[in-house]
Amino acid sequence: MTKFKKLSSRILISAFALMMLTGCGKKKDEKTTAEATTAATTAVVTEATTEVATVASTTEAAKASKNDADGKVADKSEMTEVEEVIDNNMTPIKADALNDGEYDINALSSSSMFKIEEAKLVVADGKLTVTMVMGGKGYLYIYPGTPEEAAAANESDYISFEENEDGKHTFTFEIDALDSEVKCAAYSKKKEKWYDRSLCFTAGNLPVSAFKEGTINTAEKLGLADGEYTAEVSFAGGSGKAKVDSPVKLKVENGVVTATLVWSSSNYDYMIVDGEKIDTEIVDDRSTFVIPVAAFDHRIAVKADTTAMSKPYEIDYSLKFDSSSIEEVK
Repeated sequence: MTKFKKLSSRILISAFALMMLTGCGKKKDEKTTAEATTAATTAVVTEATTEVATVASTTEAAKASKNDADGKVADKSEMTEVEEVIDNNMTPIKADALNDGEYDINALSSSSMFKIEEAKLVVADGKLTVTMVMGGKGYLYIYPGTPEEAAAANESDYISFEENEDGKHTFTFEIDALDSEVKCAAYSKKKEKWYDRSLCFTAGNLPVSAFKEGTINTAEKLGLADGEYTAEVSFAGGSGKAKVDSPVKLKVENGVVTATLVWSSSNYDYMIVDGEKIDTEIVDDRSTFVIPVAAFDHRIAVKADTTAMSKPYEIDYSLKFDSSSIEEVK
């Protein structure tokens, strides 16, 4: 039953009750009784009318508020192409897997209009706090939620930008995990609207020392003696056209693991792995690299420079070496 119907029922019940009271008593003063009945009925009707007006006013205010909020949210036609920030090699990594400290990490954005130049991670007190440095000054706030939620929220709930020593905009906030999608809304200074954004702060560039002992599989933990092995590798990133051979050849020497990575073409002239630039060797008309493998079953972020375009271009990829598939070469 709606609030209006309930109010109507109250009016009828009150009027009926007053009529019953009037009819049941002695007719000592019919005029007084009639006046009392009229006054009581008028009071009930007035109260009900006021409540109906209040309900109508509240409803209209809610509609106006929603329309105002909708007007502050960018629709799909106002957004650039959405890019994926998660790949199949990712497994969420929470604070309990990492040692306290400060680390440089990579940050991915679903929009080319929301460019993140660099990101830093602080692990402390069981929390992950990231600071991202923006490539421009076009956004004033971010909000941990959808654009609709942001438009309806209080300004005190927004995360405002801060300027660093270089005058660039930065945003600092907590996240639940690395290698996991972070949904947020970003407020455009120019458009005065909230835009839907997906972010991902990746663990692929973290040094092995960032992980607590026993949380990732290293050669030492797996008990790999010096020698040669093979292992399956999963590969993600780029346009999906490039591929690498799997399984790959592994070599363990003094506890250090390297992998021979063979690409599907000769179009890659160097790779960057863990900050190290590694030049290619062309073998059988295919780009071949010997790269370090810091850990198994862990997403490793790499870059590969392609010469297949009009000018060289570094492309982000990721690798994950499967420890369960390791076989020793006899």
